[in-house]
Amino acid sequence: MIRRPLTPEERSRGRALGARLRQARGQTSLTDAATSAGISPETLRKIETGRLPSPSFFTVTALCRVYDLSLNELAEVDLPA
Repeated sequence: MIRRPLTPEERSRGRALGARLRQARGQTSLTDAATSAGISPETLRKIETGRLPSPSFFTVTALCRVYDLSLNELAEVDLPA
């Protein structure tokens, strides 16, 4: 299956999501956070930098659990329309 290219808006939302998750990580190392969430450090790096702008729901919920951040709090981030 070939994915369609992301729109500029989708890429912008991915960067905003990554920035919010990076902020929530705080002083926790990328490796420790990724390991706790059950993902690879490279996957977390890609999410935080916006190179993976549409991570799976389960990945996002695992990161929220690790960061003690509710999905509601994450959804309140001012993401571009």
